[in-house]
Amino acid sequence: MSKIAFIFPGQASQYVGMGQDLYEKYDIAKELYDKANDILGFDIKKVSFEGPLEDLKQTKITQPAIFIMSVILDRILKEKGFKPEMTAGHSLGEYSAHVCAETMSFENALEVVKLRGEQMQKAGESNPGTMAAIVGLKDENIVIEACKEASVVGIVQAANFNSPGQTVISGSIDGVRKAMELSKEKGAKIVKELVVSGAFHSPLMESAVKPLTEKLDTVSFNDPKIAVVPNVTAKISTDKEEMKSLLVLQVMSPVKWTKSVEEMIANGIDTFIEVGPGNVLKGLGKRISRDVRFFGVQNVEDIDNLEI
Repeated sequence: MSKIAFIFPGQASQYVGMGQDLYEKYDIAKELYDKANDILGFDIKKVSFEGPLEDLKQTKITQPAIFIMSVILDRILKEKGFKPEMTAGHSLGEYSAHVCAETMSFENALEVVKLRGEQMQKAGESNPGTMAAIVGLKDENIVIEACKEASVVGIVQAANFNSPGQTVISGSIDGVRKAMELSKEKGAKIVKELVVSGAFHSPLMESAVKPLTEKLDTVSFNDPKIAVVPNVTAKISTDKEEMKSLLVLQVMSPVKWTKSVEEMIANGIDTFIEVGPGNVLKGLGKRISRDVRFFGVQNVEDIDNLEI
């Protein structure tokens, strides 16, 4: 009997047309998109289905769009009998994981995601920064060391530990570019600056912390129905107050994705289903472990073909 975890993608998995076939086939998709339009105050469905991509790429639109589609897929999969025993999400995806675990309602989580996207976009505009992918340094401590050395010229830190040999760094433009240079000197195979609207998971996101804390304080959290693995600790948590505070810390802290997946495997998970647009986490997962199975579900065809 497979032991399943649902994992949820974060920003950069979006594409024009996402969710449209789900809306056409499933009542739950119609219901949640309609609810979302009311909460957000704009037609998220139209931007998701029709674009333009420039609009969909705006952080304040991207984050709700990915979250809504992920929750719809979560509901459909559960209705079809796929029952996760554990869950986690990459950055924004952690909110989808909380709805999956029933610690937060869809409506409350979407209100927080709306604010998070707005505040992170605002922080990116008022504190311009950048991010870069560092590929080929198996030891993540080398990347951490490069960031430490580069911080004499500007803020920079590891932002996402995505898989062995793939780390994303984030911070001020000078700091990140210096860390890129040092990583290359230390043996990185690929060093690539990313096209992003802010230095996510770095101190440059600090202005988003207070509004997010205040918003989360108004949201009721329930005890999780299944175990959640938060990004900040990469350890199973069942304490709802701790999980709430970790959602705030997450904005400025690294996403420990490799360790999160390893934590779930150590606790018996042998099958991961990426629930949401894109196949980023499925690809990373295969680099983290070849001993477990990874599937991706993002459309009607994937749902129909999913056999575990």
